[in-house]
Parts: sequence; C-alpha cells; structure tokens
Amino acid sequence: MKRGEVRWYKFHPPDRNRPVLIISRDSVIGYLNEITIAPITTTIRDIPSEVILSEEDGMQKECAVNCDHIQTVSKHKVGNLITSLNSSRMREVNDSVRFALAID
Repeated sequence: MKRGEVRWYKFHPPDRNRPVLIISRDSVIGYLNEITIAPITTTIRDIPSEVILSEEDGMQKECAVNCDHIQTVSKHKVGNLITSLNSSRMREVNDSVRFALAID
C-alpha cells in the first residue's frame, strides 16, 4: 500500500465498495492503522478540488478524485489495487488538496 495507489474501499452502508486514492505519505503508512484517502466518484463537478481520471489512468471510465471529501480510514478496510497514478497526476492531486483545504 502506498501513496498514489487507487484501491477499493468498503464504506459504511448504505454506501458500497468504491475506489479511493491513497494520499497519506509513504513514510508513515507502515506505522499507522489508518490512512488518509480521497474518494473517487463518477459524479464530475469540474471544480478545482477534483482531479479527473480516465482509462489512460487505469480507470474503467471517466471519474474524479474528490478532494473535498478527504478522510482518514482504517487501513484494514482498504482492498485490492486498481491502478497507480503517475507523478504528473499526483501533482494535480496535490494542487487539488491545497485548494480544497485553502492552503496557500
């Protein structure tokens, strides 16, 4: 498990399994029982706190990393690897996280 990976995560009902992006830094993942993720959704609002992903990124269809809904979750509920984002796409995620949290 590492930063930039898109994996399955089982949210509490009535939600379902959905992809999430791991955004915790690699150096801490091995030490914690929880990690920080951003959910991925097919609802695309085209706002600066989202990063659009496509088949080129390894996703089945166009979707968006939603940085407005960042959360810390149990690492044990994180499932199988879907894909890993490249460094260029992760720079976009970094920018979106800064926007979502109003970090200058």
